[in-house]
Amino acid sequence: MNAVHPLLRRQFLERSLLAASGIGIGSAISPQWLQGAGLTFGDSSGRVLVVIQLSGGNDGLNTVIPVNDPEYKKRRPKLAIAKADALSIPQDLALHPSLKGVASLLEAGRFMLVQGVGYPSPNRSHFESMDIWHSCTTKDKRGRTGWLGRWLDQQQEADHSNENQDSLALHLGAEVQPFALTALNVQVPSLSSIDQFRFKVDTDSQRANKTDKMERAQTDGAQAKGDNNALLDFVAGTTESAVTASSRIEKALKQSSAGGEFPDSQLGQKLQVIARLIKAGLQTSVYYVTLDGFDTHSQQPAAHAALLNQWSEALTAFVKYLESSGDLDRTLVMTFSEFGRRVAENASDGTDHGAAAPMFFAGAKLDQPIVGKHPSLTDLDDGDLKHHTDFRSVYAAVLEQWLKTPAEPTLGGEFASLKLFG
Repeated sequence: MNAVHPLLRRQFLERSLLAASGIGIGSAISPQWLQGAGLTFGDSSGRVLVVIQLSGGNDGLNTVIPVNDPEYKKRRPKLAIAKADALSIPQDLALHPSLKGVASLLEAGRFMLVQGVGYPSPNRSHFESMDIWHSCTTKDKRGRTGWLGRWLDQQQEADHSNENQDSLALHLGAEVQPFALTALNVQVPSLSSIDQFRFKVDTDSQRANKTDKMERAQTDGAQAKGDNNALLDFVAGTTESAVTASSRIEKALKQSSAGGEFPDSQLGQKLQVIARLIKAGLQTSVYYVTLDGFDTHSQQPAAHAALLNQWSEALTAFVKYLESSGDLDRTLVMTFSEFGRRVAENASDGTDHGAAAPMFFAGAKLDQPIVGKHPSLTDLDDGDLKHHTDFRSVYAAVLEQWLKTPAEPTLGGEFASLKLFG
C-alpha cells in the first residue's frame, strides 16, 4: 500500500478528531479558527443574521399563490391550492395553508416576502445553482470563498481591538457546512446536534490510542517525526480550545431558559438553540441552518405541506421567543432556496426544477410585507418564472441596511440595494 501524503494524512486526522468531538470546521483546517472559538459574553446590542436554507428548490408558486390568476389552475390542474384553503394576504395573493404561523407574522408586521428573485441565465442544477447563491458568482469566476465568508474576513480584519472573542458565525446541522460561510481567515464551527455541545473529553491515553489507530489505518510506514509532532501539537491545541468553546456555549444555554413553545422538529430545535444563544448575549453575528427535502418531483402535496409547516412553526416560535426576550429588534431571519419549480406540474404529481422564487424575511424592522410583483404565469423563460430582482440586490440590502457594511467588497460587484429594512 502506498504511503499517504503527509498533508492529506494530517488533514484526514484533523477532520476525524474534530468530527468525533461534534465540532466540525468548514473550509481548510487551520488553527486560525481557534482565535474566534473562545466564547465570551459581551454587548448584546449587535445585529444578528440568521439564515435558513431550504434545500432542494422550494416551490415558490405553491408557497406564495396568485389565487385569482386563472393561469395558475390551468397550469396546475392537480397541484393548485384551492382559494378556499389558501391564506389570503394583500395584492391578490395567498399563502399555502400550512403557513398559518407565517401569515400571523405577516399580519403583525414581523414577516416580509420578496417576490421574483433569481439571477440571469438560471442554472437548474441543485449544486451549481446553490453555489451561485453561496458565492455570488458563476463557476468560471468562482473563487475560494462564499459571500458570508468574505464578510467574516472583513469583520475580523476590522476588529483591531480583538474585543469580540466569540465565533463570528456558527453553522448548526449535520450536513456539510454551506459554502457561503467559507472564508480565508475565519473558520466557522459546525455543531451537528445539541448533544454535541457537550464536548466529551477522553483521557490522554485514550486520545493517544485513537490517534495511533487512525495513523496505522492511513499509512503502512512511519511518517516524519516533525509531521507527527505538528499533528500532536495541533490535536492538543484544538482539543483544549474546543473544550473551552463547548463549555462557553453550554454555559450560554444554561444562562438562557429553554422556554418558548418550540416545535419538536429538527428545525424547531435548531432555532431554539440559536434563540437561547442570542438571548444569552453571544457576539456571534451569523447563524446558519438548513431544512432539506424540497426537491418535490413526485407526490408533492403532502411532502411540501409538511416542510412548509415545519418551517412556519419553527420560525413563528423563534420570533415570539426573541420578541419576549427583547432581542427581536436586533435579529433578522432570511430564508431562501436555490431555485423555484416549473410553473406546470409534471405527470408524477410533482414539479421540476425551475428558476425565480420568493425570498422571505422575519424580524421587527421590516419596511413592508410584500416587495415586488408576482412574476407573470404567461411570460415565461422556457416554462419557468422570470426573475425581476437579482438575489445579490437582496444580499446588498442585508449587508448595507442590516449589517451596516459596504456590499460591493462582499458581493464582488455593484448591485443596487433594495429598500427593505428600517
